[in-house]
Amino acid sequence: MLKSTETSLVAPFGGTLVDLMVPEGQAETLRAEANQLPSIQISERVACDLELMAVGGFSPLDRFMSKDDYQSVLDNMRLTNGTLFPIPVTLPIGDDVTVSQGQKIALRDSRNDLLAVMDVEEIYEWDLDEASNKVFGTTDVRHPLVAEMHRWGGRNLSGKITVLQLPGHPDYRDLRHTPAQTRAALEKTGRANVVAFQTRNPLHRVHEELTKRAADQVDGVLLLHPVVGLTRPGDVDHFTRVRTYQALTERYYDSDRILLSLLPLAMRMGGPREALWHAIIRRNFGANHIIIGRDHAGPGVDSKGEPFYGPYDAQEAMEKHADELGVGMVPFTELVYLPDKDRYEQVSDLEKGANTASISGTQVREEFLNVGKQLPSWFTRPEVAEILSEQYPPKTRQGACIWFTGLSGSGKTTTAEMLVVQLMEQGRQVTVLDGDVVRTHLSKGLGFSAEDRDTNIRRIGYVASEIVRHGGIVICAAISPYRATRDDVRNMVGSDQFIEVFVDTPLDVCESRDAKGMYAKARRGEITGFTGIDDPYEEPLNPEVTLDTVGNDVEANSAIIVEHLAGLGFVRSYRSNGNGHRGS
Repeated sequence: MLKSTETSLVAPFGGTLVDLMVPEGQAETLRAEANQLPSIQISERVACDLELMAVGGFSPLDRFMSKDDYQSVLDNMRLTNGTLFPIPVTLPIGDDVTVSQGQKIALRDSRNDLLAVMDVEEIYEWDLDEASNKVFGTTDVRHPLVAEMHRWGGRNLSGKITVLQLPGHPDYRDLRHTPAQTRAALEKTGRANVVAFQTRNPLHRVHEELTKRAADQVDGVLLLHPVVGLTRPGDVDHFTRVRTYQALTERYYDSDRILLSLLPLAMRMGGPREALWHAIIRRNFGANHIIIGRDHAGPGVDSKGEPFYGPYDAQEAMEKHADELGVGMVPFTELVYLPDKDRYEQVSDLEKGANTASISGTQVREEFLNVGKQLPSWFTRPEVAEILSEQYPPKTRQGACIWFTGLSGSGKTTTAEMLVVQLMEQGRQVTVLDGDVVRTHLSKGLGFSAEDRDTNIRRIGYVASEIVRHGGIVICAAISPYRATRDDVRNMVGSDQFIEVFVDTPLDVCESRDAKGMYAKARRGEITGFTGIDDPYEEPLNPEVTLDTVGNDVEANSAIIVEHLAGLGFVRSYRSNGNGHRGS
C-alpha cells in the first residue's frame, strides 16, 4: 500500500523554495553593470540547470556545487549538510577560459543573451572517470552523458549567483510553470495528494490508464510533468510530444484531476540516482508521489549490448529513500490490453489463458510509424496516432548517418564514394562529409592536437545531425580516432539513425597505400601526433558494420553497407547479383 504523506503543498526542507531572481526594479541597473563584466558562454545543459536552480526546482541548491558539495554528492549522494541530492550540478569550463577566484563574471547563453552574474568563489578540478563511475556506474562512452562529459572541460566554478533573466522560451508559454506557480495551481484543485509522472515520450493508452489509476489510488491530482530540456538523444522532439499531451489532457482526463506543466530539465539518464533526483524536483513542484517505471531514466545499452542498469534498480532506490524524500513511489505496474473485454489489466491479475494484446516500442516504430500504418485505437488515442504519423515519414525517407572510421589509408573515402552511387541507385539523396574536405572549409585553421581533432569531428557530427533531422542520408568519412568523440556524435545524431562503419585495415596495409608519404614522415619523426604511429587509434567496440578491405573489393564492401541499411529499412529491399551490380 502507498503511504500518503499529505505534505505536497508544504515548502520542502522545512523552508522556502530557492529564488535567485533579481527584483524587477533592480534588473536594468544590474544588467548595465553586468554588460561591462567578462563573460563566459554556457551550454544548453548548464542553462537548463541555471533556470531550475533560479526558480527553486533544485531546492535547496542555490548555486553550482562547491568542491565539497560536489565530492559529497559523488561519494554519498548528499550535500555536505546531509541533504539527499544524488546528481552533481556543476558549471564546467574549458582550459581556454580565463577566470580568477574573487572575480565577477557574466553568464551568457548560446545566443549570447545575458542570464546571470556569478561571484566566483571557487575554481576546482574534477575527474572524469571518478564522476562517471560514481554517478553513472560506468566509464563506457556509449552512455550519452559519459561521452558528453569528455567535452566539458576539467574545471568547475562555484559561487553566489544573481539571475537577471531566465533562458527564453517562446514556445508553450502557458504551460511553463515555476514551482511556486505549479503549487498554486495544484492548491486550487483542493486535493491534498499529487502524483507526478515523469515522461520524455508520447503517451499511449497504457500510460493514460496507469496515470489515471495512480491518481485514483492516492485520491489525488496528476501532475503530468514532461521534460522539455535535454532528454535521451534520438527522442521524439518536444513539440510533437507536447501536442500529444495537449490532445490527451483536453479530451481524456478530468480537468480537475490533472495539471500539464513543462519541465526544462536536462536529464542525465542516470538510472537509480536520477529517479531520486526526479522525486526531489517533483517535491519542489508540489508532488508527494511519483510514478517510477521499469528502467526509469535508463540510457539504453552499453558497448556490449547490455543495459546500463537493472530494470528495477530505480524502484529499489526509491523504496530505500522514500521516507526521507517525503515522496511516495507508485510503481509502474505492467498492464496489458484484453481485446475480449476492451480494457487494460495488471499482468498479476490476469486469468490463466487470458487473451491479451500488446505492441512493443520497436513494433511501434518498425511495424507502424516507419511504414505509414496507423496505430490501433486500443493502443493509442486516434488524436495521438495522427500526430505521430504526421511526424514519421516512411523509413525510406528518414535520415541516417553512415560514419566511416579507420586509419588513414584504410579505404574510407573510396568505399564512401562507391556507397554514394549505390544509395543513389536506391533513390536516396546523399551528402558526403569527407574529413579532408571538411578541414578545407568547415574546420579551416584547426590543427591536429587531440582537442582540435575532437572539435573537427564534433563539427562534422553537428552538420550530420542536422542533415539526418531533415530526412537526409549523410556519409561521413574521417579517421575520428577517439571512441568517446565518436559516441558523442552518435548521441548528437541519435543511436537509431547512426551506423558506425569500422574500416578494419591493418596498419602495414595502410602504410603500403600511402601515396602522400605521411606514414613515412611520421616514422622519421618529421610530423608528430600521427594516428597509428605516435597517437592512438581506438577501435570501435561494437560497430554496426565492420569492413575488410584486404579480402573484399570496394563494391563488395559498399554492398555490405547497403544491405545493412536495407535491413534497417532506410533503403528498399536489396540484393547483390554476385558481380558487384545491384538488383531489387
